[in-house]
Amino acid sequence: MPSLLHPIGRLVQTCNCKGLNISKLLSSLQAYSPFFSAATDSWQVTSDHLENEKKYTDLDLCFQSCTKLPHAKCLHNVLLVSGQAQNILVSTKLVNLYSYLGEVLLSRCTFDQIPKKNVYTWNCMISTYVRHGRFNEALCCFYQFLLTSGFQPDFYTFPPVVKACQNLLDGEKIHCIILKLGFEWDVFVAASLIHMYSRFRLVHAARKLFDVMPSRDRGSWNAMISGYCQNGNFAKALDVADEMRLEGLPMDAFTVASILPVCAQMDDIVSGKLIHLLVIKHGLEFKLFVSNALINMYAKFGSLSQAQKIFDQMMTRDIVSWNSIIAAYEQNDDAIMARSYFDKMQQVGIQPDLLTLVSLASIVAQLNDHLNSRAVHGFISRKCWFEDTVIGNAVVDMYAKLGMTDFARMVFERLPARDVISWNTLITGYTQNGLASEAVEVYHVMKECKDIIPTQGTWVSILPAYSHLGALQQGMKIHGQVIKNSQFLDVFVGTCLIDMYGKCGKLDDAMSLFHDVPRKNSVPWNAMISCLGVHGDGEKALKLYRDMIAEGVKPDPVTFVSLLSACSHSGLVSDGQQCFQVMQEYGIKPTLKHYGCMVDLFGRAGDLEMAYTFIKNMPIQPDASMWGALLGACRIHGHTELGKYASARLFEVDSENVGYYVLLSNIYATVGKWEGADKVRSLARDRGLRKTPGWSSIEMNNKVDVFYTGVKTHPKYEEIFRELRDLNAKMKTLGYVPDFSFVLQDVEEDEKEYILMGHSERLAIAYGIISTPPKSPIRIFKNLRVCGDCHTATKFIARITEREIIVRDSNRFHHFRDGHCSCGDYW
Repeated sequence: MPSLLHPIGRLVQTCNCKGLNISKLLSSLQAYSPFFSAATDSWQVTSDHLENEKKYTDLDLCFQSCTKLPHAKCLHNVLLVSGQAQNILVSTKLVNLYSYLGEVLLSRCTFDQIPKKNVYTWNCMISTYVRHGRFNEALCCFYQFLLTSGFQPDFYTFPPVVKACQNLLDGEKIHCIILKLGFEWDVFVAASLIHMYSRFRLVHAARKLFDVMPSRDRGSWNAMISGYCQNGNFAKALDVADEMRLEGLPMDAFTVASILPVCAQMDDIVSGKLIHLLVIKHGLEFKLFVSNALINMYAKFGSLSQAQKIFDQMMTRDIVSWNSIIAAYEQNDDAIMARSYFDKMQQVGIQPDLLTLVSLASIVAQLNDHLNSRAVHGFISRKCWFEDTVIGNAVVDMYAKLGMTDFARMVFERLPARDVISWNTLITGYTQNGLASEAVEVYHVMKECKDIIPTQGTWVSILPAYSHLGALQQGMKIHGQVIKNSQFLDVFVGTCLIDMYGKCGKLDDAMSLFHDVPRKNSVPWNAMISCLGVHGDGEKALKLYRDMIAEGVKPDPVTFVSLLSACSHSGLVSDGQQCFQVMQEYGIKPTLKHYGCMVDLFGRAGDLEMAYTFIKNMPIQPDASMWGALLGACRIHGHTELGKYASARLFEVDSENVGYYVLLSNIYATVGKWEGADKVRSLARDRGLRKTPGWSSIEMNNKVDVFYTGVKTHPKYEEIFRELRDLNAKMKTLGYVPDFSFVLQDVEEDEKEYILMGHSERLAIAYGIISTPPKSPIRIFKNLRVCGDCHTATKFIARITEREIIVRDSNRFHHFRDGHCSCGDYW
C-alpha cells in the first residue's frame, strides 16, 4: 500500500461508525476528486463488498447520512484528507452539520478554518449561535462580520441577528444598520423587526412599522398577529386576522396556530369555530400543529367531545398531540380519562416528556392518588427534570393539593431555581389546607427576595390567607399595593379583595369594591353573594342574584352553593328550595356540595326529619359533609337518637375526622349523658384523634393575637381576666344567667362559670376592650362555632360597653349592637 494511503486506511478504520458505511462514503466522494480513484482501488483489497454497494452521486447524501457526531467527524476527516474541505461550499455544509448536531464549538472551529469566507458562511455561523440561544456570541459574530469581512450583509443576515437582540438598545442599533443598508422593507427583515418590538412590549412601534410596509406577505401578517398575542391585546390580534382575510390573503397553518389561542383567551367560541371552518376550507385540518392547536382551543372552551373528535381524526400524532388531549381532560377535571390517555400514549410507544409529567402531576392530585404521587416524583428525579422550574412547581402543587404540605415544602426548598410561580404555589397550598399562618410566613420570606416581583397570582394566593386570619390591616396593605401596580381592576384580584373585606367584617367596603370591578362573569357575583350569606343577609343575597340574572350573567354551580348557604344562614327554607329547583332549570346538575347545603338548610331550621328524608332520597351516595350537617343540627336542637344514627353513618364514611366525635360527645354532654360522652371521647382517643383546640384571634396594631380556651399565657392575662370579672358582674345586674349546658365537663357550678369566662372569644373581646379607645368596634375571629352562652354574653357586653362587636365563627358573622345580634339568634 502506498504511504500516501496509509493515513487514510487508519482514518477509515477509526471511523468505522455504526450506521455509516465508509465504503459508500468513499464511493460518493470519488466523483469529486481524482485523488479517490487510486484510493478506492486500493480500498477494494480490504473491502470485498465495495463493488456491490450502490454508489451515491451527490455529496449531499453523505451529509444527510451523518445523523450522529461520530459520523460527522468521520466525514470531516475524509473531506480534510481528500482536500474537499477547502471548498467553501463543502466547509459551510460542515459548519451547518455540526450546528444541527448541537456542536457549536466544532461549528465555530470549522468556520475559523475557512480561509476565504463569503456572506453565506457568515450567515450560517450567526444562525448557529442564535439557534442554540447563544445570543451575545451571535451579535459579536455579526459585528466581526461587519468590521473584518469586507462584505455587506444581505437580507438573510438580519432576521437571526434581530432575534439575538436581548435588550431594546441592541435592537435599535441593529434597526439603524438595517435602515442604513436599505433592508427595512424586505418582508423577512421587517417581520423580524415586528417580532422584536413586540417582544420588548413596544407593540405600537411594531404596528407603525407594519402599517408603512410597501408589501406584506403572510409572514408579516403572522408576525403582527403574534405581536398582539404576546402583549395580551387579543381583540387587536383578531382584527389583524380579519384585515388579512379582507386583503385576500388566506390563513396558513402558522396564522391558525397563532390565532386559535386568542379565541380561547377571549372566550370567543364563535370566532374559534369560524376559523375551524376556514381551516377545513383551505385543507389545513391535517396539519399536525393545526390539529394540536384546535384540540387546545376546544379544551379551553370545555368542548371535550370536539377535541376528542379532532384527535381521533388525526392521521399522525406526535408527543404534542398526546399532551394536548391529556391536558384537555385534566384541565376540565376529568382525571380518569386523562389518565387513560396517558396509558394509551405509553402503549403506542410514545415516551412522556416534561409537559406530560406536568399534566400527570395534576391528574394524580385530582385522583387523590397518594401512592402514585411518589412515583411521579421519583420519575422526575431520575430524569433530572427538576432543573426546569415548571415541573418543580407542578410537583409542589401536586403535594399541596393532596394535603401533603410537608412534602410540598421539601420539594420547594430543594428546587434549583424558584420563580414567582413557585412562591405563589406554596402560598396557595398552605392557604387551601387551612394553614393561613404558614402562608403568611412564606409570603414575608418571599418579599425579602429582591429578584421576585409579586404578580396577580401572588395577591390571589395571599389574600385568602388574610381573609382566613381576619387580618384586615394586612389585607388593606395588599389592596394598596394592588392599586399601586394598577391591578385593582383585575377580576380575580378584585374578587379576592371583595372576599377579604367581606370575611373581615367590612361588608360595606366589600360591596363598594364589588361595584368597581368588572362583573361580566359569575366570579365576583359569587364572592359577594357568599359574603352576604355569611353575614346573614340572605334577602340581599337573593336580590343580588336577581340583579346578576338581569345583567345577563349566567350563574354557575358555585353561584348556587353560595345562594343555598345564604338561605341556610338566614332561615329562608322556601327560598332555598326554590333555588335548588332553579339551578336544575339552568342545566346544572346538583353535586354533593349542593345536597349538603340543602341538608344544612333543613337542619338549621329544626326540620330534622325533612333533612333525614332528603338524605335518604338523594340520587347519589351521601358523603361525610351531609351526615355531618345532620349531626350538627342534632347538636343544636338536642335530638340525641337521630344524632346517634347520623354519627354511625358518619363514622362509616369518615372515621378520622375528630370534629364529628366532638359533636356526638357534645350531644350526650348537653343532655347530661356523661357516660355516653366519655365513651365517644375514649373511642376518639383510642383511634389517635385529638380535638382541634378552640381559638379566637384579634388584630391590633398590625399584629394578630391568638387566644386559646383556658390558656393563661398571654402577657396581659391578669388584666384581661379582671376585665371579664367586672363585665360578668355588670351582666348579671342586667339579667344575664350563665347557661351551663355549654360546659361539657362534669364539674361543680362555680367551676363551670369560671370555664365559661375562659372561652377564647371572651378572652379576645376583653383584650380588645382594654386595648382600644372607648366605643370603637372590635373584630374577633374564631375557628369553631360560637357557643350559645358566649353568644348571649357578647350581646350584654356590646350593650354595656356601647360598642359594635363583630365575631366571625366557623360558619358566619355575628354583628352585636345594643344588646342584639344580626343573626337574630339563628345560627
